[in-house]
Amino acid sequence: MKTVDLDELLHTDSASSWGDALFALGRHYGFDKVSFGMSGSRHARLENAFVQSNYPSKWRERYDAERFAYVDPVVSHCMASTLPLIWQPDIYRSPAQRSLYEEACTHGLRAGVTFPIHGPNGEFGVLSFASDVPPDGAFMRDVASMLPSLALVRDYAFASGVRFCPPPLQETAPRLTPRELEVLNWVMVGKSSWEISKITGCSEATVNFHMGNIRQKFNVNTRQQAVVRAISLGLITPEDHHR
Repeated sequence: MKTVDLDELLHTDSASSWGDALFALGRHYGFDKVSFGMSGSRHARLENAFVQSNYPSKWRERYDAERFAYVDPVVSHCMASTLPLIWQPDIYRSPAQRSLYEEACTHGLRAGVTFPIHGPNGEFGVLSFASDVPPDGAFMRDVASMLPSLALVRDYAFASGVRFCPPPLQETAPRLTPRELEVLNWVMVGKSSWEISKITGCSEATVNFHMGNIRQKFNVNTRQQAVVRAISLGLITPEDHHR
């Protein structure tokens, strides 16, 4: 990889030409699909991020319309980690996540690797390289050998793409009661309302009542969306997982 190819990211004069340069870098490494998204703060809503992507338009429209970012385990990983994540079917654990992955496969997004972006001023982003090859052992080995080079692309993408990022909107985290936080932490590790009721000694109806309040406070429709919003606002972290 010649440095001049990376430098092209620094010298583009528009977001679209910057995106084209990033897509060309992805193709150089064998990934025909690249998606970059970044916001000025990890606390900002994901919908407001700066995005450049050559994913199929029908998939992008559906992903946005269904707010799949709040279901996608890749996004949750990136919020809590600085390490890259190589896509494997077993990271999509819940029925909603498995359905998301199966649908993504139909759009040629079968295998890939995603790099989190955590900027020095609180910026948060995700850079994904994807293709339609099987996510088998050969793919895993190939990607593992490319991780240092792809990480360098991520660094250049952040340094050059941050100028296109919208300024963060300040959002105040809602106040959750200790019981609501407890319920949300159990939801984060995949417990059902019935399981949480047995753990906490509450009735299942009470657990669902708390979840209803939590969804209302976050203005979201699902439990997973509430978990992602709580992580992004720093109210809970994966390290808080109950053992």
